[in-house]
Amino acid sequence: MFGYVLINKPELKIREFERYRSYYCGLCHALGETYGLSGRLTLNYDMTFLVMLLSDLYDEEDKTTFSRCALHPAHKHCSRRNEITDYCADMCVLLTYYKCCDDWEDEKKLYRRLWAAGLASRRRRIEQKYPQKAEFIKSKLAQLAETEKEEATHIDKTARIFGELMAVIFAYRDDEWKNDLYKVGFYLGKYVYLLDAYEDIEEDIKRGAYNPFRGIYAEPDFEKHVLDLLLMMIGECTDAFERLPLVENVEILRNILYSGVWVRFGRTRAKNQKKNQSEVEENKEEHESL
Repeated sequence: MFGYVLINKPELKIREFERYRSYYCGLCHALGETYGLSGRLTLNYDMTFLVMLLSDLYDEEDKTTFSRCALHPAHKHCSRRNEITDYCADMCVLLTYYKCCDDWEDEKKLYRRLWAAGLASRRRRIEQKYPQKAEFIKSKLAQLAETEKEEATHIDKTARIFGELMAVIFAYRDDEWKNDLYKVGFYLGKYVYLLDAYEDIEEDIKRGAYNPFRGIYAEPDFEKHVLDLLLMMIGECTDAFERLPLVENVEILRNILYSGVWVRFGRTRAKNQKKNQSEVEENKEEHESL
């Protein structure tokens, strides 16, 4: 359920993309150095967004290094790290561990159980470091799994749970920015959950799996309804975002919230429209041949 909070690379300046990549590389290095390969596999774009957001808001001093890695052995790349990078690395591991446990319980995916086993000792260390957040995240994922098993028909019921989970992760400190950070995380989390459901709707129907959109999928205005919901979520998210006093990373973060988050939606929508058009043409040809 991660990987939706993307940049729209063609719309970024070269220096902006390099800065974004340096935070992404910094998070990757933090995961690798602290948690090894199993931890590095938890890397995602969503937490990179959070690193950049919190680093700018709290004016963290970045430590920059230039190094090669297994994915980019030919050239050295800049990586930026600070205290918030380590926090987001911890959240990556914690979220992945609990999600793997849920996937094993629900779908008996063996590789998820093995991955969870590889993260188990790391998870305990993070739980000791952030006991309240860890307990909240665990309880919300359990609540989400239970609500999905009940096949809740109200679209907002499940999306709200995931939004609350992300909100607590975004609310890094108990200070004057907590409420706005909570709202950014809450509505962005709901957006991610709904977009993930939109992307998986056909496969979920075929598998008989839960999907909050299953009840309205056959309606003629389904695509418009989904778009309206997503626009509402991002509208609330950006409203809170614009109240934060961001400077250095603000244009990159705006690229993500106003453009990047729509990249996967656009791909999925275009694919669906192409498929529907092909079906219409096939039906037309079949009708004309009769």
